[in-house]
Amino acid sequence: MEYIIITLLVIILVLGIINLIKGNNESNITERLGKLETSMIKELGEFKSNLKDDLNKNFTEANDKIDFRLRLINEKVNERIDENFEKTNKTFTNVLERLSKIDEAQKKIDDLSTDIISLQSVLTDKKTRGIFGEINLNNIMANVFGENNKRIYQLQYQFDNTTIADCVLFAPEPLGTIAIDSKFPLENYQIMVDKTNSPEVRKEAERLFKNDVKKHIDAISSKYIIPGVTSNQAIMFLPAEAIFAEINAYHQDLIQYAYKKRVWITSPTTLISTLTTIQVIIKNMERDKYAKVIHQELRLLDVEFKRYKDRWDKLYRSIETVSKDVKEIHTTTDKITKRFDSINQVEIDNIKQKEIEEVIE
Repeated sequence: MEYIIITLLVIILVLGIINLIKGNNESNITERLGKLETSMIKELGEFKSNLKDDLNKNFTEANDKIDFRLRLINEKVNERIDENFEKTNKTFTNVLERLSKIDEAQKKIDDLSTDIISLQSVLTDKKTRGIFGEINLNNIMANVFGENNKRIYQLQYQFDNTTIADCVLFAPEPLGTIAIDSKFPLENYQIMVDKTNSPEVRKEAERLFKNDVKKHIDAISSKYIIPGVTSNQAIMFLPAEAIFAEINAYHQDLIQYAYKKRVWITSPTTLISTLTTIQVIIKNMERDKYAKVIHQELRLLDVEFKRYKDRWDKLYRSIETVSKDVKEIHTTTDKITKRFDSINQVEIDNIKQKEIEEVIE
């Protein structure tokens, strides 16, 4: 900016000199040049002074603005740092909580693994497996029909031929009494599905597993299907869903064999579905039975209502006759009352006439 002004002043000086030359006033050139130089020096001094003041002022204002902006940026940065620190702290706290929960879950998994190992060791015993199946069957029956509902089912029921079924369901006709017995063929099944065994071992285990299932089917068919006592069918309950799925998926010959023996193979899930269906049938039959009773009672009530209507009609006619007689009596009473009033009025008039005559006399 300073250089531009100086350049302009120089141009003005040159122009002044040219004018002076043109005016052919050589005597005044020196004087005018001296005045012009003095004026230019003065103006340059003032310009420098003003420029310096403006620069100092602008620099101060710019410095204040920069300082203000820096303070704002510093405050924002501190605020963001505090927020991020708070969020980081919360995240860290949540991570610690999740880690503690993971530790707890890991402990539960370890405990569950121990329980599963214990359960496997328990289920290796046939008697223990039998108790496990009976308890499972008891829980299913209680969940569907209620606890100790002996009107519909009984556990460890003994028939007249001294055979004892794990459970007997007293379904209405035409279903009748149905025996449910729990079976748990586990040993050969485990060998059969264990892929670490050789194919020969697994094949032999499959044969033995099928023989075990057929023996259970034969036992249930011979013991718990009693002509004249039970239904012509019985239920074999497998407490393990995996064994039931294995039979249905890969051993259809066992399903056909059970069908011929009139024995239905069920798992916990399918048994619940079967029992729920039977429960619906029982409720519908009970409802139909009570519906017949209600219908019969309604018919008797209809007869009684007709009899009531006849009696009410007779009473209504009697009341209507009595009402008519009462109305007629009321009319007659009004007439008699009016007649007595007339008679009383006539006597009073006669008495007044006699008094008048006596006064005249």
